[in-house]
Amino acid sequence: MKLDILAFASHPDDIELGCSGTLIAHIAEGKKVGIVDLTQGELGTRGTPEIRLQEAEEAGKIMGLAARENLGFADGFFLNDKEHQLQVIQKIRKHKPELIIINAIFDRHPDHGRGSELVSESCFKSGLKMIKTQNEAGEEQEAWRPKAVYHYIQDRFISPDVVVDVTAYWDKKLETIRAFKSQFYNPDDTSSNTYISSPEFLEFIEARAKEMGHSIGVTYGEGFTKERNIGVRSLFDLI
Repeated sequence: MKLDILAFASHPDDIELGCSGTLIAHIAEGKKVGIVDLTQGELGTRGTPEIRLQEAEEAGKIMGLAARENLGFADGFFLNDKEHQLQVIQKIRKHKPELIIINAIFDRHPDHGRGSELVSESCFKSGLKMIKTQNEAGEEQEAWRPKAVYHYIQDRFISPDVVVDVTAYWDKKLETIRAFKSQFYNPDDTSSNTYISSPEFLEFIEARAKEMGHSIGVTYGEGFTKERNIGVRSLFDLI
């Protein structure tokens, strides 16, 4: 399926926290959007891989995704090497997105920065026709390189290059986060507490979005960093 935007995440729920508002906003405009999760988050203290997959599916339905896949890489141990790059390239060539959104360039969790580097390199190599990949039917895929790559901002603060107004979609973004019931604050859950399962963590997510939104004069925003300069034909495109 040809997509307009393909977002990658090291773990299920990375995108929900980092950029689901932006994805929802573009889906509302009629864009086709998909997600590829690199791992099943099997090293997480709470929940199980099976539960995380179910939660990811539910979050995808809330967003209105055209596709969501999981590459099943080893949580905490996947590498930025040829084997993993070829699998990422296969997904890029399968969906032929115009735009790709990926993990933060660095973050508290080492998988985030490593996943960012893995997908970023794969985006470039996906455009090299001498690198051969096949689709699920065994047919050779055409080379494809997205027009732009952006990184969402996660736990560690990174000054954004662009901020997207997600005010109109904030409540739906919260729904996607709450779909991961095993991971985030739930007063009825007696599992071990983690860094992200406290009510304070969700307050932090909202505070970050308010900070980003304030910087562009709106209530809620999601920030991104760029891999190359943003080009426009008119300065009025930036208003």
